[in-house]
Amino acid sequence: MTDDNLAREWEEREVRRVLIVSGGGDAPGLDAFLSAFVETATDLDLEVYGSEDAFHALLDEPSRVLKLTPASIRAILPASDAILGCAKLEDPFAYEIADSDGIEKVVDVSERIRAKLDDLEVDTLVLVGGEETMSVGIRLAKMGIPIVGIPQTIDSNLAVTDLTLGLDTAVTTATGTIDALRSMDGAQDRVMIVEVTGRDAGWNALLSGLAGSADVILIPEIPYDVDRVVDKIEALSSIDPNLSVIVIAAGAKPHGGTVSSISEAHESTSQRHAGAGSHLARLLGGRIERSIRVTELGHLQMRGSPSSFDRVLGTRFGVYAAELCGQDHPSWVVALRGQEVVSVPLEAAVANLRRVPPDGELVGVARAIGIELGQE
Repeated sequence: MTDDNLAREWEEREVRRVLIVSGGGDAPGLDAFLSAFVETATDLDLEVYGSEDAFHALLDEPSRVLKLTPASIRAILPASDAILGCAKLEDPFAYEIADSDGIEKVVDVSERIRAKLDDLEVDTLVLVGGEETMSVGIRLAKMGIPIVGIPQTIDSNLAVTDLTLGLDTAVTTATGTIDALRSMDGAQDRVMIVEVTGRDAGWNALLSGLAGSADVILIPEIPYDVDRVVDKIEALSSIDPNLSVIVIAAGAKPHGGTVSSISEAHESTSQRHAGAGSHLARLLGGRIERSIRVTELGHLQMRGSPSSFDRVLGTRFGVYAAELCGQDHPSWVVALRGQEVVSVPLEAAVANLRRVPPDGELVGVARAIGIELGQE
C-alpha cells in the first residue's frame, strides 16, 4: 500500500492507527500474537498496519506496509513464519545503506522513520523483538514516538519478563533433538555435543538439558573447567557404553577462555557467537577415547510449529498489547510476571539482562541429579 493510499484512508476515517514492526527475527508464536492483536484491535476500532522485514519496507519509497485485518491473518496461526517477514531489526540510528556508487555506509535514519510515521498518521509503534529491539524502542520513545514493546526472543534474556515469546518452542525443539540422538542406531560409545542458542543467557541450554537428561550442561553464566567435563565423560564410559550428551550454549566459554565467535561486535550489532560446540570438541579431542560429534541447532530452534504454550502466550500478549494501544499512555513493554500479563515501563526492558543464577534453583536441580556444569 502506498503512502498516498494510506493518507486517503485516513481522511475518510479518523481512527487510531497502529504500525507493527517485528525486529527479533524468526520466533515461534509470533503469528499467534499477530492474530490476537489484530482481532482485539479491530474490535477496539483501531487500524492495524505492518511493516514488512522490520524497518526496510517503511523506509522504502513509497513505503511498503500491509493493512492487517482479521480476514488477512485468520489462517496464519499454525504457520512457522510471520507474514511480516523475519528480518532482524537493523538499528535505525546506525543503518547500513548503499550510496549511488554501491558503497555501504552507516547513517542515522531515525528522523526519516519519525517523518514516515507522521505522514502515515501512526499513533503507536508496536516493536516485537529482544534486547536490541527494545533498546531501539527506548531511543525512538525519547523522540516522542509512542512505543509498545513485545518481548520475543528464544534466549529469554530480558529481565522485564519471566518468559519471552519463543523460548518454550526452542527448548522443545532442542529436547526433541536430544531424544532423537539417543535413539540413533550405532550411537554407543559416542559423545554428542548439542549446541543451542544463548549468547548471554543459558536458559535455553539449561532447560533443554534438564528435559533431555543431558550428562553435561554448559552455559555462559558458569565458565567451565574442561577437566571436569573429561572426568564426567570418563566416569560415564566406565559404567555405560551408550551415548553421552553435552548441551552447550553458544555463549559458553572455558574458564579463562573467550567465547567462540564468527563476527566481531560493532556499534550497531552485537558479536555473533557460534562454534562453542566445535571448540569444546577440539578441547576434548585426544583426551577421551570416545568418538565426538557436534550438532549445532542454531536457527533450527526458531523454526517449526510453535508449542501450545507459545501460542497461548503470544495470544495473551496480543490481546494485552492491543488494549494498551487503545489508550493514551507513555511507552510500555508487555511482560509476563508470574501468572499475569502486565505492562512495565519500556526503560525497564533492557535495564538488566535476565541471566541464569549460578546458585539458583534450576542449577541446583541439575547438580542434584548428577549433571555436570563444568564448575563446582
